[in-house]
Amino acid sequence: MNARLEPGYAAPDFSLQDASGDEVSLSGLRGRRVIVYFYPKASTPGCTTQACDFRDSLESLQGAGYTVLGISPDPVAKLEKFTEDEGLTFPLLSDEDHAVAEAYGAWGEKKNYGRVTEGLIRSTVVVDEDGAVALAQYNVKATGHVARLRDKLGV
Repeated sequence: MNARLEPGYAAPDFSLQDASGDEVSLSGLRGRRVIVYFYPKASTPGCTTQACDFRDSLESLQGAGYTVLGISPDPVAKLEKFTEDEGLTFPLLSDEDHAVAEAYGAWGEKKNYGRVTEGLIRSTVVVDEDGAVALAQYNVKATGHVARLRDKLGV
């Protein structure tokens, strides 16, 4: 299992394609607070719930100075369909080789319906304006996660 990030650590930089095929890099967002959330698979029930919760909370998060990025191992074409189907208004990024998820400690062993598998661990990392980790949460539950995160961030 990859080491998990802790507050104060430098957030690993990345550059990934979004649902439109455009490159998005963390370093390009320096000076902004960024919520990076990792989800296992587009268009599944839990991931749809979580993405729609971020969509519905986006105005208040942006009003508090946060940019939201969703990252999954899905290919760009699947992210494009998911974005269109759910009317998502923030970037979803494709991490097909899961290198970014590994760097963030969001890839490894997990239990799924009693079976141990290797895959993406639903996680959220908040990065401050200077590129340092402000908050890191692992094994989060999709339902209610955004509300709990907003509460923790005071939004």
